[in-house]
Amino acid sequence: MSAFNEMKTSNRVLMGPGPSDANPRVLRAMSTPLIGHLDPEFLEIMDDIKAMTQLTMQTKNPLTFVVSAPGSAGMETCLVNLLEPGDEAVICIHGVFGTRMADIAERCGAKVIKVEAPWGTTIQADDVKAALESCNPKLLAIVHAETSTGVLQPLEEISKLAKAAGVLLVVDAVTSYCGTQLKVDEWGIDALYSGSQKCLSAPPGLSPVTFSQAAIDVLDNRKTKVQSWFLDLSMVKNYWAGAKRAYHHTAPVSAMFAMREALRIVLEEGLENRFARHQKNHELLRDGLEAMGFEFLVEKPYRLTMLNAVKIPEGVNDAEVRSRLLNEYNIEIGGGLGPFAGKIWRVGLMGESSDANHVNILLSALKTII
Repeated sequence: MSAFNEMKTSNRVLMGPGPSDANPRVLRAMSTPLIGHLDPEFLEIMDDIKAMTQLTMQTKNPLTFVVSAPGSAGMETCLVNLLEPGDEAVICIHGVFGTRMADIAERCGAKVIKVEAPWGTTIQADDVKAALESCNPKLLAIVHAETSTGVLQPLEEISKLAKAAGVLLVVDAVTSYCGTQLKVDEWGIDALYSGSQKCLSAPPGLSPVTFSQAAIDVLDNRKTKVQSWFLDLSMVKNYWAGAKRAYHHTAPVSAMFAMREALRIVLEEGLENRFARHQKNHELLRDGLEAMGFEFLVEKPYRLTMLNAVKIPEGVNDAEVRSRLLNEYNIEIGGGLGPFAGKIWRVGLMGESSDANHVNILLSALKTII
C-alpha cells in the first residue's frame, strides 16, 4: 500500500487571472465546524449571503443567490434558464468568454446572432443595434470584463438598446464584480453572473447570480423544461426562498462560510473605496511597467484595473519569464489565450491581490529577470 505525504503547497503571490489571494479571515471562516445545509443556522447564513450579494451587485432583485459551482456554471444558469430551442439570441464576442456564451446558447437550441469585435477592443453599440434589428431576439448577452483580453466593456448605451428592442440583457461580470462599478438595477441588467475567486477574493467554486422580474417572467412562461436539472431555477430558487426551504442539493457549506466572510470584508471596506483601491494599484503597475518599456494591449479608457493585459516585449520568452517568476519569486501571472498566446501577459490585481506590495514585488522581479 502506497503512502502519501501530508499535503503542502507553496505560498504564492497570486497575480494571475484568478484565483486571487484570500484574506486570512476568509480562510479561517472555511475552517468553521460543519453544520447541515438545512440547519436553521445555515439558512440564516444563506440569507446573509443573499442580502450582501444584493448590496454588492447594487440590486433589489429577490432572485439573487449563489450557484453551488464556479462562474462557468453561473453562465450556464443564466442561459439555459432563459433560452429554449428555436429562440434567437444576440451574443457579443470580443474574447474567450463571449465565445463560450455563444457555444452554450447553441447547445440550448437557440439561433445565435454574433456581434464580434477584434480581441482587445470593445463591442460597438452601432453593431449591437444592427444585430438587434436584424432578428427577433429573446436576449442580448455581453461580457462586462473580458478576462482573456483585459477589456472593460461600457454597458449603459447597450442596455438602452436592449430595452428599446424589448430583449433581456445578460451580463458576464465574473472579473468585474467587487472590483469596479457594477449597477445591476440602474443599468437595467436582467441576468448577471460572477465568480467567487476574482475581486471578491473567496475560494473558487461559487457563482453569485441575480435575475430581474422580467427574467423571472420568462422562466415562468417556458414551454419546455430547462435542459439542466441541477441548474433549473424553477427548483433552485425554492432552495433559497423563505424559512421553509425545498431541498435541492447539498450546498458546499464551508465554501459558503468563506463567501459570507468575503462579502463582509467588501462591505466593511465600502464599494467606492474598493473600486478606488483597484484603480490606484492599476495606475501604480501601469506607471512601473511603462517606465520599463512595456505597452498595454487595451486603449486607456477601456482597460480593466483588475486584469492588466500587457504586451510581451520583443525578444522576451513568455514561458521562461513566467516560469522564473513562479519558481524563483513565487509570483503567478497569466499568459495570453487564443490569438494572444505568447504575446501578452495577464497581470491580476484583484481583491486581496490588489495591493501596492504585490505591484512592487512584481516590478522588482521583472527588472531582475528581463
